[in-house]
Amino acid sequence: MRYKLLGKSGLRVSELCLGAMTFGQDWGFGEDKAECRQVFDAFAQAGGNFIDTANRYTEGTSERFVGEFVASARERFVVATKYTLCTNPNDPNAGGTHRKNLVQAIDASLKRLNTDYIDLLWLHAWDGMTPVEEIMRALDDQVRAGKVHYVGISDTPAWRVAQANTLADLRGWTPFVGLQIKYSLVERSPENDLLPMARALDLAVTPWGVIGGGILSGKYLGADGQVLNASQVESKREDIAQQLDDVKIAVAREVMAIAREGGHTPTQVALNWVRQQQDKALILPILGARTRKQLEENLGCLAFELSPEQLKRLDAASPVELGFPQKFLGSEAIRKYIFGEMGPLIDDHRRLG
Repeated sequence: MRYKLLGKSGLRVSELCLGAMTFGQDWGFGEDKAECRQVFDAFAQAGGNFIDTANRYTEGTSERFVGEFVASARERFVVATKYTLCTNPNDPNAGGTHRKNLVQAIDASLKRLNTDYIDLLWLHAWDGMTPVEEIMRALDDQVRAGKVHYVGISDTPAWRVAQANTLADLRGWTPFVGLQIKYSLVERSPENDLLPMARALDLAVTPWGVIGGGILSGKYLGADGQVLNASQVESKREDIAQQLDDVKIAVAREVMAIAREGGHTPTQVALNWVRQQQDKALILPILGARTRKQLEENLGCLAFELSPEQLKRLDAASPVELGFPQKFLGSEAIRKYIFGEMGPLIDDHRRLG
């Protein structure tokens, strides 16, 4: 395990983050405390120090397990949790990004985690109602109070993140240092705006869903590459075919082919594709594992890297449509209009791709 700086901060975090959404069985999946402890211990023994949970994960059980697991060496671990999601469906202020919910959520998380501080607090999802000024000032107050060390933002449009950090810089408030997004070989839309924004603002990116909800693990395809029916797969999905389209199937087949060639698992290949996108942003993939065996398989991605040729094959199988204005501004005709004949002679270290 190597370590990276968490965006525009001096905090050192492991290059892989352990996701704790499967800590607890309250949601009908996940594992009991004993197995979760095995997962945590395997991650820690490999050098992992970055743990990601949330106030609503398994209705608080996840935070309680994490708090218990890190208690004997609290200072060693970087514990991240989240606020925003509703904790009482009949209370209009029990969810959202406003100050009242923020304060209540932090106090409740601190109790469940049995700690005095949260290393990284994520805004879990943009609620579309709370003014950005209220959010950033309220987060800054929690940092100044010592309850939170750093703040990050998850599942939010790029322009809102940029607006928030610009405001924080202007007012001298605590800015976001991390961005959590859904990103994988079957979900590359963040390459339009979110990843370029993260690189420009020096935000660390912690992608979730890196194996595409299991699609890239190969569990929905047989050895012949054909889609399995529901009775052949251990899954709660009633109609697997509806979860897949031709592009996703093609990507999964390419992932499986590369895995067979190198003697790796499809999951390891999918993880490494995300892990090796460092030219797009500082990326720290989140590992999700129900069992120690799954966690150890995931950690196996650290033992190798995909070759440039393999990366090209995977990129070709999962084309991303940049859309307007990126596609427009990147076209040869428009660049020639902007730069004349001098464009090819200008070395631009800021341009991506």
